Amino acid sequence: MNTDGFQSSSVRRVLVTGGSGFIGSHLTDQLLARGDHVTVIDDLSTGRRSNLPEHHERLTFMHGDLGETLSRTARVCKFDEIYHLAAAVGVKLITDDPIGSIETNVEQTAELLRFADSHGKPPVLLASSSEVYGKSAKLPFAESDDVVYGPTTVSRWSYAYSKAVDEYLGLAYAAKRGIPVVVARFFNTVGPRQVGEYGMVLPRFVERALRNDAIEVHGDGEQSRCLCDVRDVARALPKMLSTRTCHGEVINTGSDERISMLELARTVIATLDSSSEIRMIPYERVYGSNFEDLRHRVPDLSKIRRLIGFTPEIPLRKTILDLAAALTCGAGTGEHA
Repeated sequence: MNTDGFQSSSVRRVLVTGGSGFIGSHLTDQLLARGDHVTVIDDLSTGRRSNLPEHHERLTFMHGDLGETLSRTARVCKFDEIYHLAAAVGVKLITDDPIGSIETNVEQTAELLRFADSHGKPPVLLASSSEVYGKSAKLPFAESDDVVYGPTTVSRWSYAYSKAVDEYLGLAYAAKRGIPVVVARFFNTVGPRQVGEYGMVLPRFVERALRNDAIEVHGDGEQSRCLCDVRDVARALPKMLSTRTCHGEVINTGSDERISMLELARTVIATLDSSSEIRMIPYERVYGSNFEDLRHRVPDLSKIRRLIGFTPEIPLRKTILDLAAALTCGAGTGEHA
């Protein structure tokens, strides 16, 4: 290994931005297990260094601003693959800091794509979000569907707009500059290392159930989501990036098994044998009066099944138990959900 911490060998070199976050750290685990040398760049704004191995001969961790750190990295390493997961995420974070969230999502993606364009054009996976679909009433959501957003006066939709711009940028670099770009459009991703600080629903429910506190369900509880274990998602990403037919594509990534938030709360209580009660809380009490939510969010997974044969394997009950164990040990971070 040289003085900059990079391994001098023919091993695959991979960059993961946001690699100490929730999804990013699980992806890093997958890549290290595959035998890659992984460089993680993270400013630790929502990620945690403790999510990654403290000492690993094939892991280089770089703490700092993405743009500045990329310029330092370029002098010592050329990457074979790039996974861009650094982003502002979570409804609560977006509504609390819309300026920072928009700037983070759009500016960092632009910097990352410029870097890839000028440093060998390696395959790039961009992490996007089901929020891009906005409040479309069509179910399930397919990648070619129209999107429907609320007005710009409702800050809740700023995240959807920013991730849509990221997708446009990535696809434009693929078409005009020849970078093999894959856009993974994440639906609700859950599991160990996730916390509820940024509005993530499952860790909020699990944390309260572990304390036997009342679980707060927003609205009428009939809104539904499809939850996919992060370990299933993480194993899919390298396969997408290494599959040529995925390049230049937007791909829904997640589960299509729908559950209402009220039923999720009941499932958490039953799985953890908790004495928590369920308390219904109006949206306006949590997010203010100027807030809109999507009633149902269900992906059409036919594309990812066709391209890489993806099927989620980890059942919700195991995800809940593993998340509870991680939270009990004090592990976790908030990222894409």
